[in-house]
Amino acid sequence: MSGKALRIGMIGYGGIGRSVVDALEHSVDLDATIAAILARSPVCNAPSPVVSGIAELLATRPDIIVECAGHDAVIAYGETVLLAGIPMMIVSIGALADPDLLVRLREAASNGNARLILAAGAMAGIEALAAAKIGGLDRVCYTGRKPPRAWQGTQADAMVDLENIDEPTTIYEGNAREAALLYPKNSNVAATVALAGLGFDKTEVRLVADPSVTSNIHELSFEGADGSFQVSINGKPSLVNPKTSALTAHSIARLLGGLAQPIVI
Repeated sequence: MSGKALRIGMIGYGGIGRSVVDALEHSVDLDATIAAILARSPVCNAPSPVVSGIAELLATRPDIIVECAGHDAVIAYGETVLLAGIPMMIVSIGALADPDLLVRLREAASNGNARLILAAGAMAGIEALAAAKIGGLDRVCYTGRKPPRAWQGTQADAMVDLENIDEPTTIYEGNAREAALLYPKNSNVAATVALAGLGFDKTEVRLVADPSVTSNIHELSFEGADGSFQVSINGKPSLVNPKTSALTAHSIARLLGGLAQPIVI
């Protein structure tokens, strides 16, 4: 794809999808057009044609398709896109906590001669973690700390009174697989960390509702043969979706830019 304008197909035009399109429009490093947007509900002021089915989206012949619609979209469309020979970038990486889905998508990518691209999103240090995996990892820990309102509408509602907590409260502690499946809209970073490092079952995860913070804080620590490392990100929440970080959309735009540029960082 390097050296030519990208035709991008979008799946989903909610908070993240709109933020990604806005980031692409303001990226000076990327020559791209949105070929079409697949959306299940009516869309107002869309920058490109809106289609209601995956066949219509594929018919626009995009160079790459970007998923911004949640775990269900990865399950519903991932294999079809990859088998059609079109690279697919997914934001909802937590969907891959389902081992059967991960196997099916890997096989579809191989059979379709396409690539499944995982956007690192709001978490820095993923490249270092993946590099340290080559040397050998002993332990990987991730803590996601967000304001209480970011956990509303999740399993946490049944555990704590999110509107009235007055101190940091752990709402989940365990492994990345369970975290991704229990908190699908909040644990994509945990899933990314797992896939880059020790895997879903060996990655330690803690999720915290913290009334003392106004941003989404991601803390990653890992140790192994290459040494010990700590990374902390204090990211502003997306204005349209507090469950995700504003950096997520910019991360996707940067990754797309790298696919189209002759020099990649």
